[in-house]
Amino acid sequence: MSSRPTSVIIPPPEEIVVTTKRVACDGGGGALGHPLVYMDMGEDDHVECGYCDRKFVLATAKKAGGDYHSPAARPPEAH
Repeated sequence: MSSRPTSVIIPPPEEIVVTTKRVACDGGGGALGHPLVYMDMGEDDHVECGYCDRKFVLATAKKAGGDYHSPAARPPEAH
C-alpha cells in the first residue's frame, strides 16, 4: 500500500452583504470569535477582516422607493 497525502479542502471565506461602508466583525463570537474590530471600505466596495478573512461586500441593489423613511415628524396614527 502506498501512502498518499490527503488533500484538505478549505472552504472560501464567508461573504456578508452589507448596506454601509463601515462594518464591525467579531468572528461570530463564542470560542472561535476574535476581538471586535471596525473596518471602513473607503473607496472600495468590500473589505476583508484581518482576523477571520470574512469578506464584507457593499450591496449593489438600490432600496425600493417605499423603503425610505422620512425623518420628518409624522402624525400619531402613522406610528
